[in-house]
Amino acid sequence: MKNKFLAELVFSFETFGRRLKLAVIILLIIFAVSSLITLEFLNQKLMVDRPTVGGQLIEGVLGSPRFINPLLATTDVDRDLVTLIYSGLLRLRANGELEPDLAESYTISNDGLIYTFKLKPDLRWPDGVPLTVDDIIFTINLTQDPIIKSVRRASWNGVLTRKIDEETIQFSLKKPFFSFLDNTTMGILPKHLWDKVKSEQFTLAKLNVNPVGSGPYQIKNIIEDSAGIPSHYQLIPFRNFALGEPKISNINLRFYGDEKALLEAYNQKIITSASAISSVSAKKLEAEGQRVLKSNLSRTFAIFLNQSRNPVLLNPEVREALNEAVDRQTIVNRVLNGYGQVLTGVLLENLNSGAKLSYDPNPAREILLKAGWATTTSGVLEKKNTPLTFSLATANIPELKAVATLVASNWTKLGARVNLEFFESGDLNQNLIRPRKYETLLFGEVTGRNLDFYPFWHSSQRLDPGLNVAMYTNTKVDKWLEEIRANPNGGDINSPELAQKYRDLANEIAKDHPAIFLYSPYFLYVVPADLKGIKIPTITNPANRFARVHEWYFKTERVWKIFTYL
Repeated sequence: MKNKFLAELVFSFETFGRRLKLAVIILLIIFAVSSLITLEFLNQKLMVDRPTVGGQLIEGVLGSPRFINPLLATTDVDRDLVTLIYSGLLRLRANGELEPDLAESYTISNDGLIYTFKLKPDLRWPDGVPLTVDDIIFTINLTQDPIIKSVRRASWNGVLTRKIDEETIQFSLKKPFFSFLDNTTMGILPKHLWDKVKSEQFTLAKLNVNPVGSGPYQIKNIIEDSAGIPSHYQLIPFRNFALGEPKISNINLRFYGDEKALLEAYNQKIITSASAISSVSAKKLEAEGQRVLKSNLSRTFAIFLNQSRNPVLLNPEVREALNEAVDRQTIVNRVLNGYGQVLTGVLLENLNSGAKLSYDPNPAREILLKAGWATTTSGVLEKKNTPLTFSLATANIPELKAVATLVASNWTKLGARVNLEFFESGDLNQNLIRPRKYETLLFGEVTGRNLDFYPFWHSSQRLDPGLNVAMYTNTKVDKWLEEIRANPNGGDINSPELAQKYRDLANEIAKDHPAIFLYSPYFLYVVPADLKGIKIPTITNPANRFARVHEWYFKTERVWKIFTYL
């Protein structure tokens, strides 16, 4: 029947005149072309590129792994691997907020004392064993164990855990703490693998270097050098990751002893990315056309004044003049190569926006002269036979040494004599910072994303292990810090309830000048040009860059839009 129809159609066409035949052919061509254009239009409108599995990221990092354990990790290498391998109840978003990870949902009581989490269904460890509330409680009990000495112990101290059922857990606090949710990003350990390890043997367990977690990636292989020290880790996606299977097929972390070796490996294409690079390296790589990502770093660099170690610092006019006489913008431009922000107070946000940023040593000198300081033949200012002299201590790190030298030059022009002291990081921490044996200290504090200044400025934190290295005491500041910490909206400087408290807090500290605030550097990360989906949140520590690693991808596939929802 079909063949008969085609034969009749051809016969009819043969009976057409020449002009009619030409017209039919032209119409058929127009129809075919328009159909193709319409199909292409629909194809463009109805089809999209969707991330798919594939590609490899080879990243170089400084250091060697030791404790790939969320309870023990203190180095950047260990924290990098912990973020890749472990999951917590919550996980950091690119915008700085938190989202459920192992948790399906959570609630907070009206008084801010009880947090209830419900786990997602059918959570499993890589070996197929179910992940339950028992694993959560087990991990937190280990964190609170004084024998283990977890770096997270202070965050969980006094928190009571209660198992409601196999998928529901409750945390009870003694008093409200607005940033408690940050604690729940801590990676969870598998109880069935760790429960036979005694507390005294915890740091010796092989699981610290060959860990098992429920995070986006799991270990495929550990490559060791001739001395038996890991040279790199090969990771593959964990298919049952609670937020969806990651798209990058392989992530390899390779370890280097210094930045020179790291950059050599990058230039030789042994690695394709490198994190926490110096501003000098970032500037050079960007000039070469490499892709360098920048993110705010929750780190405050300041010079903290220990008034108990040198009486000259007890004079308020001295502290004010030292603060006014620092050329902060030159530090950012010259030492950081522009990769940072000037700081003039405890807050990086808009509450500092009205601060004076220009550099002029003359007004600072006038402050001292009006207060009775006089110039001597040596050029050093003196008051009541007390010269304006003190020491400035910092770590023996090129960036910090350059900053200290520049600041000392500023203060010398002011009329001070500054004795620079450089120490290896370990010595600085153990012999100066912990016993508070410094006169002035150039130091960077990791302030975190929640604007919880209690550890750094509350008077109860003046002595080790507290972080109030300025040894600052102010009853009004203590009161504001306690009120902010207890408020559910703590950390929100725009909250009507707290904005004034943050402003008062910043102004009161600024008035007393217990520290000379300098700058906050950027986190710098060189990545492949074809890496997609990468969004770096505000960085508290470099490992935060991997918080959204499951959203990164290299490969895409063309699919109809409807399939992106399946």
